[in-house]
Amino acid sequence: MSQIELKNLVKKYGDGFPAVNDVSLDIADGEFMIFVGPSGCGKSTLLRMIVGLEDITSGDLFIDGKRVNELAPRDRNLAMVFQNYALYPHLSVFENIAFPLRLEKGRHDEKDIDRKVRQASSMLELDEHLERKPGNLSGGQRQRVAMGRAIVRDADAFLFDEPLSNLDAKLRGQMRTEIARMQRRMGITTIYVTHDQTEAMTLGDRVAVLKKGVLQQVASPRELYEQPVNLFVAGFIGTPPMNFLPARVNGNTLSLPFVDVPISGDLAGKLSGKEIVIVGIRPEYIKDASLGDAQPQGTVSFRAVVDQTEWLGNEQYAYIPYQADEAVQHRLDELDRELDGEGMRTQMVVNLDGRSRILEGDEGDLYFDPSLMHVFDPETGENFTRDEQKASQIARESEETRKRALQRAREREGLAEDGDGQRVTADGPDARGATRA
Repeated sequence: MSQIELKNLVKKYGDGFPAVNDVSLDIADGEFMIFVGPSGCGKSTLLRMIVGLEDITSGDLFIDGKRVNELAPRDRNLAMVFQNYALYPHLSVFENIAFPLRLEKGRHDEKDIDRKVRQASSMLELDEHLERKPGNLSGGQRQRVAMGRAIVRDADAFLFDEPLSNLDAKLRGQMRTEIARMQRRMGITTIYVTHDQTEAMTLGDRVAVLKKGVLQQVASPRELYEQPVNLFVAGFIGTPPMNFLPARVNGNTLSLPFVDVPISGDLAGKLSGKEIVIVGIRPEYIKDASLGDAQPQGTVSFRAVVDQTEWLGNEQYAYIPYQADEAVQHRLDELDRELDGEGMRTQMVVNLDGRSRILEGDEGDLYFDPSLMHVFDPETGENFTRDEQKASQIARESEETRKRALQRAREREGLAEDGDGQRVTADGPDARGATRA
């Protein structure tokens, strides 16, 4: 395993455009780190810089404290799994997995190769496919073969470049589970690039959100969801995405398209002197009052005509159009483009309980808790309602959870750590753990 440190990494191409711009990041030993963002944000370029397929324009890259900027990819001991699998069609599954071992001529005998390949195939449930060719496998099976080839290398870290983008939705869900299980079982440092924020939220110990080559926020999925630092992160994380509503500041009141919301305390002070802000509300925070559920104290209620509904069994989406304030419409349009949106009509999405009977054309009785909403500066994107104390608490809890999960995985594999952080077995210190853990 390995610790990877990025210090002020920059990648500029011939025209001087910074595809990656001053990114600094520490990736802990055994951590599952996700790089996520819309198309062209620099996430794949950053991954290729780490593995050595792209030169670093400026900044430093360290693996286990050793600067590796000038090292060739083969000398960094990192295993990469590509989007297109990169399998050899004329070789069997066994030989595809064994290929990196055979490249290290003289280091592995046939018995050692057979053992490593079969260990990987057993982990990935490929035992019955070892004699087949890649052309006869499904997309999910091919991806597992590519993962097996990475596993046998005993690499310091795994790097995945959008590995599931070629699979259908059901298979993506299954493969997410397989990758998560494998990473925990092996306890290996992993960097995973995706544009799919569902993958990011379900897989990552921490997620690095990038926009136009600039790192916006790196945090646990929960912190990104509950305490985003800015408008972009709030809009990118979450399905359906956060609703952004224009709000006029009238003293201690925010006037939204559907309702007036009272504000007080620190927030009122931060908004003093401002005329208009953007309020963010998650779709699931808006509830159907007609269900008769107890409303928490301090909620605000409003009525709105529902334009369209989608019933999914356990939940229902309701779409409520509104007229955006011209003072912030340009900012909302710009944000939509940044998030790879299609410039659809301005509407609020409400994620209702599956029991709701609101239908198209109905005027629904709705409510939400103002303490759950976010308030953003329309110009800078700053989140006025981010609670740094809560964010720090979430970060601590997430790191403790990660370490416990990693320790449980190591114990299941018959490994533990001694007081010095070395990996030990019943027979004493493990050679790899002593030097790399």
